[in-house]
Amino acid sequence: MKTIKLTVGQALLKFLDNQYIEFDGMENKFVNGLFTIFGHGNVLGLGEALESYKGDIRVYQGRNEQGMAHVAIGYAKQKNRREILPCTSSIGPGALNMVTAAGTATANRIPLLLFPGDTFASRQPDPVLQQIEQSYNLNITANDAFKPVSKYWDRITRPEQLMSAMINAMRVLTDPADTGAVTICLSQDVEAEAYEYPEGFFKKRVHYTVRRSPTFEEVKRAADLIKGKKKPLLICGGGVTYSEASHALISFAEKFNIPIGETQAGKGIIPWDHYLNLGGIGVTGGMAANLAAREADLIIAVGTRLGDFTTGSKGAFKNEDVEILNINVSSFDAYKMNSTMIVGDAKVGLIALEELLTEYGYRSAYVNEIRNLKTDWDNEVDRLFEIELENGFSQTKAIGIINEFIDENSVVVGSSGSLPGDLQRVWRTNGYKNYHMEYGFSCMGYEVCASLGVKIAEPNKEVYAMVGDGSYLMLHSELITSIQENKKINIILFDNNGFGCINNLQTGQGIPSFNTEFRYRNPESTKLDGEYIPIDYAISASGYGVKTYRATNSEDLKEALIAAKNEKCSTLIDIKVLPKTMTDGYESWWRVGVPEVSNYSSVNEAFKNMEEEISKTKKF
Repeated sequence: MKTIKLTVGQALLKFLDNQYIEFDGMENKFVNGLFTIFGHGNVLGLGEALESYKGDIRVYQGRNEQGMAHVAIGYAKQKNRREILPCTSSIGPGALNMVTAAGTATANRIPLLLFPGDTFASRQPDPVLQQIEQSYNLNITANDAFKPVSKYWDRITRPEQLMSAMINAMRVLTDPADTGAVTICLSQDVEAEAYEYPEGFFKKRVHYTVRRSPTFEEVKRAADLIKGKKKPLLICGGGVTYSEASHALISFAEKFNIPIGETQAGKGIIPWDHYLNLGGIGVTGGMAANLAAREADLIIAVGTRLGDFTTGSKGAFKNEDVEILNINVSSFDAYKMNSTMIVGDAKVGLIALEELLTEYGYRSAYVNEIRNLKTDWDNEVDRLFEIELENGFSQTKAIGIINEFIDENSVVVGSSGSLPGDLQRVWRTNGYKNYHMEYGFSCMGYEVCASLGVKIAEPNKEVYAMVGDGSYLMLHSELITSIQENKKINIILFDNNGFGCINNLQTGQGIPSFNTEFRYRNPESTKLDGEYIPIDYAISASGYGVKTYRATNSEDLKEALIAAKNEKCSTLIDIKVLPKTMTDGYESWWRVGVPEVSNYSSVNEAFKNMEEEISKTKKF
């Protein structure tokens, strides 16, 4: 057997550079780049390998470990999980900064490969700088924190362990039913040690993503269920996107006259104006889909986790006879809510089900209901887009202008705050994969960083980070990397002086506004109840080399959008919007932990309302 003597770092790069993935006969190189922030624990072992490597892996310089990992998530998500950007960090705090991103990836079923530096396997220099010691177990390091948020976790304490670790890493990263964060901890002494690796370890390896076909029995049970239902409703989830099953879903809906509601991950692959598309569903959904869900006697969930925002904490489906049919490549997700299951690829499952239902001659009982719901909702969105206020600029008006003025093939990126709700309800897209929302983890700070990942994935498209002031302040580090790499992104910053979404949740349950707005502290006050803090985000970002604009009204925003479109470098538009001018409600309910007793009568009333809603919620 021929061998090659390489360090662990060198062998790792050579292996990564020869990984490919095939889907529907199309082959992609799986790893084209790698993000790093060097420190002790990776700058010598893996750092030397990266500097001297002559292959095709481009190395990007991150600014914050969580930020660079969010770039990688945005990239993999935009690439339909068929290409990745691994990330490497130093030990200790550098490594732990990536834990949040690992949770984001795993919650959203997005492949993310992490190489945090680790302490010495030999233990001889212990305790090293930034090492956490536990007296009851010396095997524990900071990197054990990745275990709960990783789909696969391993630690390299001998050079030969790299082989089995990386084969298992690829198994998970390329599995559509079980992907997420993969963490391979690199002990810093072993990372630099050499081993005689077999040449076969470095040969081109193709990982085949096979469309899993459901059994005939599963399809027949599903068809038999549907044929007895009059008013089914389709839910389009992220699995439809990753399966590239939009045409199959539309064909199915049209054949049997079934309306469609979109999740955050499923939005943006079906034209907003399709006559069966009722738009967003659930807590951040609109009136049309939520009213349809209330009356539906069957929910056909395709490629969705059925999270509480999609199901309205399981309270959105109020028909006494409602049942759930779940088409999902993951049996874990397919089993949810006592579903009738089709475990398989979304596209294959829909096609098989359509064939059998066609034989049955099935047709839903809808007459004019779908058209009426859609017309009413479209009129409501038009109204929201035209709101004019005497004392300031409304958030929905600003979104309407942005929707009108940016190019149709542009990508909008979001994640947290009030904007995901507004965008799921009112954003109109006819492009494919032009709506990029991370809402499985709703991680603050994702927006700007992930926008860079989207731009790397889609270099010919304009990319817009739709971000609130609270989330922007939390993390926007990779804006610098966008300047460094000449990858233009556009930051649309909605400044409403605080954490507006959480302020709405707080006051909506009867609690006075408290510590959710950006206000000065009055002298000797225990609360932040002074005037708003005026922050000029535009002047701050201009110091990074970003081209910036300010908007306090419609004309300012239109001019800024036109100018930003013509810029070659990254831009930021600082939009001052009035608090409480976002969308809200629309026949949805979200179960939250309202205090059972309170000195506020408004809180007691909110608790009573919550108990009433719980009593009306179907138990699954």
